[in-house]
Amino acid sequence: MRLVQFIQVLLLLTLGAYLLLVALENPTLVRLPLPLGRGELSLPMGWAVALFMGLGAAYAGLLLLPPLWRAGQRRRRAVRERAALEGRLTAALQARLGTLPAPLPEADALAPTPLEKA
Repeated sequence: MRLVQFIQVLLLLTLGAYLLLVALENPTLVRLPLPLGRGELSLPMGWAVALFMGLGAAYAGLLLLPPLWRAGQRRRRAVRERAALEGRLTAALQARLGTLPAPLPEADALAPTPLEKA
């Protein structure tokens, strides 16, 4: 369903671009009423069309954000699940073979003592 909405917005943007070309050739003033009846805004036709095309492009961008967000969440969840699975498999193999993971050497154990320095 979102694909249909996206195609509709692209069609509207195409029509807006055509209208912008016509408006640039025939400049007229457009009066846009402001919200709550507080007057009106007078703009050249080209500016009004560009404003509404910008609003349409922002709407198309908002249509694309949720699927991109969900894809990122799926990717992060898959990485977390894969890391957890690898940890469980490593633990199971070590338990099966009877080996323990080698302890990591600590930084203090590797540093020379004051007596060794002298």
